[in-house]
Amino acid sequence: MAFDDRFRFSVHAAVVDDARRSVLLLRQSYGDQRWGLPGGAVEPGETIVAALRRECREELGVEVEIGPLTGWYYHREFESQVGIFRCGLPDDAEIALSDEHSAFRWTPVRELGGVQAARVQAAIDYAGTLHARVF
Repeated sequence: MAFDDRFRFSVHAAVVDDARRSVLLLRQSYGDQRWGLPGGAVEPGETIVAALRRECREELGVEVEIGPLTGWYYHREFESQVGIFRCGLPDDAEIALSDEHSAFRWTPVRELGGVQAARVQAAIDYAGTLHARVF
């Protein structure tokens, strides 16, 4: 990799319910206002776990229960490497969204499509082997 190459690196939380049938999605209040997993960019000097903890605290207003790193993906559209962790919420969690998001919802996994479906299903199915894929 050359010094001036562009490279993005982020981590996201597949926050699933106890039955692992629904996943928490956030609606962006910017850009195309797409629905996505909580998370974001890893800052210089940060570990991937510290970045995920910080991003979720900022976006959800709660401490997520960080589980295993279940997948590592390259997304051509964003020129980005993305790590996905399977996560949960404490029983008493009360979500308080930041200005970056306008809404949240628990979405049945069967209703997800495309990239989101593949990443979340891989997080749910994780049994010790890291999933890797290019989208």
